[in-house]
Amino acid sequence: MTSSRRAAAVVALASPLLALAAAFETAIRHFGNFALFVLAAAVALAAVWYALTRRGPLRWIAAVVALAAASMVILLGVSLFLVQVGMLVVFAVSGGFALGGQRHLVAVAAEPARRAVLLINPKSGDGAAERAGLAAAAAGRGIETITLKPGDDLTELAEQAVRDGADVLGMAGGDGSQALVATVAMRHEVAYVCVPAGTRNHFALDLGLDRADVVGALDAFTDGAERRIDLGQVNDRVFVNNASLGVYAEVVQSAGYRKAKIRTWGRLLPDLLGPAASPPDFGFDGPDGKPLTGATLVLVSNNPYDLSHGRRPRLDGGELGIVAARGPLPAGEWTASGFEVRSSGDVPVGLDGEALVLTPPLRFVSLPAALRVRVPRNLTPPKAGAVPTRRDFDALIRVASGVPAVP
Repeated sequence: MTSSRRAAAVVALASPLLALAAAFETAIRHFGNFALFVLAAAVALAAVWYALTRRGPLRWIAAVVALAAASMVILLGVSLFLVQVGMLVVFAVSGGFALGGQRHLVAVAAEPARRAVLLINPKSGDGAAERAGLAAAAAGRGIETITLKPGDDLTELAEQAVRDGADVLGMAGGDGSQALVATVAMRHEVAYVCVPAGTRNHFALDLGLDRADVVGALDAFTDGAERRIDLGQVNDRVFVNNASLGVYAEVVQSAGYRKAKIRTWGRLLPDLLGPAASPPDFGFDGPDGKPLTGATLVLVSNNPYDLSHGRRPRLDGGELGIVAARGPLPAGEWTASGFEVRSSGDVPVGLDGEALVLTPPLRFVSLPAALRVRVPRNLTPPKAGAVPTRRDFDALIRVASGVPAVP
């Protein structure tokens, strides 16, 4: 380990402490502006909540108030917290240098597939695969393609491909389709390739793929690197990203959601979160082990998210990330290897964006190192977010003390 990395780790550990000290100093010296900042932030949050959960003139009045309050927050924040922002930048730069690539397991170069099979959902991403000429590009690399037709069973097609000798199985489609084919790959211990041909491609993002380069992902079949990642499971269903309960799960059940997502959210939120709304009928144990009810949103993810960036810093931590909220207020954020949700009736669930209804109890578990995933060999691993996690601090302390960080 080089002395420069140790020095960078020391700087990274010191920067949040300096930012905290500067925040106290700012609050004392400029108490009036600081109090106005806090008040404006509270008004902005309350106004956003009213804009989301009310209808008619009150919604539009709240939206205007939220915009004005948010503008004040930005103006005051820039003048008050320049030092803190600077310290966070120092943390991100020095911490990233100190840890280098140690936050991610190293992928091992893999031999080209003997028989590569790519399943393509032509409807995903409004026809992203066809626009990219994916089938022709795959054929040029010697990859067999199977394009879904109306009425096809995706899982059975993947199973048949494995029975026919596929040793690397890929899916070009959205995250729901990725989960189904990844389940088959996991079951038969064959390597898996994600091709980002869906709308959001959250799984591809967390794998570090370039979501704009659909054809480039095919390099994983012929010139790939392989590593193992975790999967999540709820009852008998596997997920690659997350499962949502509560408000989001109710919204995705709506018949018009796929065609008009924003309009559907605006139409349903007052009924789900407004003053007359009833909380979802489910409960679970919170991070302190005590029963918790009345949550309006629960997100269970395959490895925890960095919520400031909406992505997962790693997919091989062997744990679930759990986030719960009651209305606009957080009810807990923690990690666990397992999690159970209880209910008196069937529970709507958004599983990797797909609408399902599952029978309780819902038993969530992490499946560590369950999937052999291949990515292009020249792929640059995604950088972790600037917001520090406990794992970041543990790794930095080890580097600063001269002990190699644990991936």
